[in-house]
Amino acid sequence: MSVSTTYTVTGMTCGHCVSSVKEELGEVSGVTAVDVVLETGAVTVTSDRELDRAEVVSAVTEAGYQVA
Repeated sequence: MSVSTTYTVTGMTCGHCVSSVKEELGEVSGVTAVDVVLETGAVTVTSDRELDRAEVVSAVTEAGYQVA
């Protein structure tokens, strides 16, 4: 089973921002892929199970950004 959820992340302005968000989200248990579109702030997280939104928000916050 694969679950994909898209979030809007604010505050990203460059490739380094994208890398930071991908790295932190990649450490969340169950995450198998992270796709980030810098221009829109869209972050699609694919996982092998339903993720708790709080886990995603925590990882994004750890990277220094916010989930809208």
